[in-house]
Amino acid sequence: TRQPTNWTYLPVAGLAELSNKMPFPLVKSKIVKKRTKKFKRHQSDTAIRVSESWRRPKGIDSRVRRKWRGKVLMPNIGYGSNKKTRHLLPNGFYKMLISNVDELDVLMMHNRTYCVEIAHSVSSRKRIAILDRAAQFDLKVTNAGAKVKVEETQ
Repeated sequence: TRQPTNWTYLPVAGLAELSNKMPFPLVKSKIVKKRTKKFKRHQSDTAIRVSESWRRPKGIDSRVRRKWRGKVLMPNIGYGSNKKTRHLLPNGFYKMLISNVDELDVLMMHNRTYCVEIAHSVSSRKRIAILDRAAQFDLKVTNAGAKVKVEETQ
């Protein structure tokens, strides 16, 4: 894995030129969420020791478990997303986490469906190699400006 010679560490100015010719999704569907608020745990607002992360109420007399009107709503299968738009990002792509250059080869033929997110643990030198390869495959990189500010040189 050789470092590309035409990339240098420079300020953010070069990222605007990269984003002008980014790929666009094959199909842009409208994403409809049945509920955007998180389901909060019952009595998490009254007691500090009860965290907000959802836990199913199990008490025999629990009004929430018995689904009384006006009480906290419980998550169920009806709140699920549409299968066609599930895991779809607002930009119309599905996200794939990449840790090295070789993982990009899988997405070579799917550049209109998937976008790339480089893992946070990847070094700046490897990021430059990944960005270079993603540009060859015309892949959208969601965090292209992270850790490395790049600009092409003449």
